[in-house]
Amino acid sequence: MGKIIAVANQKGGVGKTTTSVNLAASLASISHRVLLVDIDPQGNATMGCGVEKKHLKFSSYEVLTRQSSARDAIVPLGQLNFHLLPGNSDLTAAQVELLKMDDREQALAEALEVCREDYHYIIIDCPPSLNMLTLNALVAADSVLIPMQCEYYALEGLSDLMDTIRNIRNTVNPQLAVEGLLRTMFDPRNRLTNEVSEQLAKHFADKLMVTVIPRNIRLAEAPSHGLPVLHYDKTSSGALAYLALAGEIARRNGTAAIY
Repeated sequence: MGKIIAVANQKGGVGKTTTSVNLAASLASISHRVLLVDIDPQGNATMGCGVEKKHLKFSSYEVLTRQSSARDAIVPLGQLNFHLLPGNSDLTAAQVELLKMDDREQALAEALEVCREDYHYIIIDCPPSLNMLTLNALVAADSVLIPMQCEYYALEGLSDLMDTIRNIRNTVNPQLAVEGLLRTMFDPRNRLTNEVSEQLAKHFADKLMVTVIPRNIRLAEAPSHGLPVLHYDKTSSGALAYLALAGEIARRNGTAAIY
């Protein structure tokens, strides 16, 4: 049965979608069957995979509101070698419609259960806020991967997210774990970056991913071409970092032998 990892952080601009898309592509490149789920109304993960978000027959909106099955909405991505459950601005309405539904926090979990065995990993790209969509992702997930920049406000935001994870664990999803904290847009020349990184290592040693994602221009350019960086420039430092992250997650979860 596939492992579901929610990529979440209520703070925007931390590399959440970049991580979701590139982790999915990198896991796929080492022979894992991967589904990327976009539940962010911005639809950036969908566009970052080269899918036009405005012309979808079905999206995660229809799946969450129980108008479509996940299998009917999934888009195979051919050369990228993984599958996508796309998202777009319709998801803004889903937040309102979910409030009217029974078991509204379980909608995504129920939808993914039917196709879970088709994949080794299901990666969920969450919105940059703790709303009903993110709640659905955290209820569906086995674990949470938290991308974060090593900056002044990072630790405060992390504390809020950890409280949310604990609350969800104590109420609707007792199995929810922290997959790891991922340092993104990392610049070792910056003193504050190194100081915050040291604080993270001190307080979250066992949860801090060894892999660090650097600032990298090719990583920033890739989404405008509708490609993960591995397919845009496989020799770039960004591509190599996400390959390393995929390997680290595979080893942690005992799936490294697949490749």
